[in-house]
Amino acid sequence: MKFENSGGIVRNEKTNGRETIADRAARGRAPRKTKFRQKRIAAILPILALVGWGVARGRAAERRVTQSASATLQPADWLIAGPIVVTMDPHRRVIHDGAVAIRGDTIVAVGRAAAVEARYKPAHRLELRDGVLIPGLINGHTHAAMTLFRGLGDDENLQNWLHKYIFPAEARNVTPAFVREGTRLGMIEMIESGTTTFADMYYFENDVAEVVKQAGMRGVLGETVIGFPAPDNKTPAEAFAYIRKYVARWKGDSLITPAIAPHAIYTVPGPDLRESGVLSRELHVPLLIHLSETKKEVDDSLREHHLTPVGYLNSLGVLAPNLTAAHCVWVDAADLRLLAEHDVGCVYCPSSNLKLADGMAPVTKWIAAGVPAGLGTDGAASNNNLDMMRQIYFAAELQKVETMNPTAMPAEQALALATIDGARALHMQKEIGSIEVGKKADLAFLSLDEAHGVPLYNVYSQIVYALEASDVKDVFVGGKPLMLDGKLTTLDVPAIIAKARECGRQVLRSLHVAEPPATN
Repeated sequence: MKFENSGGIVRNEKTNGRETIADRAARGRAPRKTKFRQKRIAAILPILALVGWGVARGRAAERRVTQSASATLQPADWLIAGPIVVTMDPHRRVIHDGAVAIRGDTIVAVGRAAAVEARYKPAHRLELRDGVLIPGLINGHTHAAMTLFRGLGDDENLQNWLHKYIFPAEARNVTPAFVREGTRLGMIEMIESGTTTFADMYYFENDVAEVVKQAGMRGVLGETVIGFPAPDNKTPAEAFAYIRKYVARWKGDSLITPAIAPHAIYTVPGPDLRESGVLSRELHVPLLIHLSETKKEVDDSLREHHLTPVGYLNSLGVLAPNLTAAHCVWVDAADLRLLAEHDVGCVYCPSSNLKLADGMAPVTKWIAAGVPAGLGTDGAASNNNLDMMRQIYFAAELQKVETMNPTAMPAEQALALATIDGARALHMQKEIGSIEVGKKADLAFLSLDEAHGVPLYNVYSQIVYALEASDVKDVFVGGKPLMLDGKLTTLDVPAIIAKARECGRQVLRSLHVAEPPATN
C-alpha cells in the first residue's frame, strides 16, 4: 500500500495498472490494406464530412462537461477508496467498494467509491483493497500507564493484587515521567490494534493528556480521586483542586475530554464520592468509576450501607447521565433499572474479569434493560494487554456461555460494543462510533490478506471471530493518520520500548525483587 499527495492515485501493489485509451492509441493497429476496405472508406467519406462538424461539437461539449465537473469538485484532505466500509450507522450499511472522504477532522462523504470520487478532489488518496474499514475502536475503560506493571502480581485475587503489589508499586514509582512513558507504551498497543479513543483512569492525568494529544489519539482522561495518599494528590481535597486546574486547561480540546474518576466505593469515602458527582456536574465533565466488580464489593456494601453499590451511589446522588461505570459484574434487576433510568454507561471488561475471577458480567441483561453498554480492556496489569480485537472476541464468546445460548451476543452486536454502543456508554455517540457524515474521522482498516481472513461470507463474523490485532494496518484519528501500512506515524516505537524496559527494572528494584536473567 502506498499513497501519493496532491490527488495522486494509490494502488494496491497486488493490482496491475490499467491500460488507458491513450496507451491503446499509442500502440495503434495496422489496417488491412484491401481494395474492399479502400472502397468502403471512400464511400463513407462524404457522410463523415456531413456529420464531422456535429461530432466535433459533441466532443467539445463533452470536454466542457468534464472540465466543469472538475472545477466543481469539492476539496478533501483524504479520500480512502476501495475497502468494504462497515459503517455501524443506524441502518448498519455495509458498502462494498466503498469510500470515505475527510476534510479536517470530519467525515464529509461515505458511499460507493465511484460516487464519492466524482464529488471530491483530495490532497491525499489512499486506496485500500482486500480489507474492511471500520469505525475506530473505543476502549471504554483502561489505565494506560499501568502497561509498566504488566505481569506484576499475576494469579492473585483483586484485593491481594491491589494491596500486595499494585498500590505499593505505584507509591514507589509513579511520577509524571513514569506516567508519560507508560501511556506512550499503551498507545502503541492500542493504535496497533485499532483503538482510536480510550477512557483512562489514573494519576497525573494532565501529563497523560499532554502525551495523548502529542500522539493524536482521542481520550476521556479521568483524574483519580482516592481516599488515601496517592502519587499525585495526598487527599481527595487536593485531588479536587488539581481537577479544577486540569479541567480548565483541557476542556473544549478537540481530542482530550477531561474527566473525574473516583476510584470505587470501597476506596473513596461517601462524602468524597458525593463531591465527585457534584463537581462533575458543575464543570460539565464526565465521571468514571469502578462499580460492582466483585461479589465481595457487593457483600461489603450490603453490610455497611444496607444497599448494593449501585443503590449506594444512587443514595449519594452520583448516578447521572455523565457517569460511566466499569465492570458492573454483580448487578441485579433493581440495579439495572437504576442504571438505565439515569442513563449510566457500563463497560464490560471480559479479560480482566476472567483473569481476576471476578465473575461474568450479565451484558445481555444490561442491553435488555436499556443500559448503554461498552467494552474495555482494563489496565494491562490485570489483562495483560490493551488489545480491543481480543475483547470483542471474548465478549461474543463469553456471553454465549454466560447465557448458555449460542445466539446471544451475535457478532454485529459484539462489534457495536466497541464502536457505536461503546460511544453511547461514554456519552459520545454524536461524535464518534460510526462512519457517518458529520462525525469525527476515526477509522481503522483491517486487511483480509492473511489465511485466517478468507473466504469472506459475513463481514461481522469475520471481524469478530477471525481477524486479529495484527490485521490492523491503517488507523486515523480526527482525520490524521496515526498508522499507515502497519507503521506508526506519531510515536517512536523503539525508543518507547527501550524506555519501558528501563522502567521495568526500576519497578523491580523498588520492590526488592531480583531482575529476571537476561535472554540471548
